[in-house]
Amino acid sequence: MSQMEIDRVLSQIRTIRSEATGALDGLGRGVAAPEGAEASVSFASVLRSGLDQVNSAQQSARKAATDFEMGKPGTDLPQVMLEMQKASVSLRAAVEVRNKLVTAYQEIMNMPV
Repeated sequence: MSQMEIDRVLSQIRTIRSEATGALDGLGRGVAAPEGAEASVSFASVLRSGLDQVNSAQQSARKAATDFEMGKPGTDLPQVMLEMQKASVSLRAAVEVRNKLVTAYQEIMNMPV
């Protein structure tokens, strides 16, 4: 995985985290949410949003590949390869998040009570 791909995944994670925790000012302090905005975001909704983004990237890559195979005008190989790499990186990131969650769950279950 190249540094650019890692930076992109990290920026997506930071964006999702900031959406989940609310906006932060330059010093990392919370900023009041606008009136009428939902005060808290559930972990499940953040996880669902991330999985939806992975699914969207995979569908986009599949469509680009199909368009290229069918010879649709305006679809070139570099564009298809880029979409495929985006989908691959997002899937690997999702698998890593799943692995971390499973590890955390196992550690919690193995704690003495």
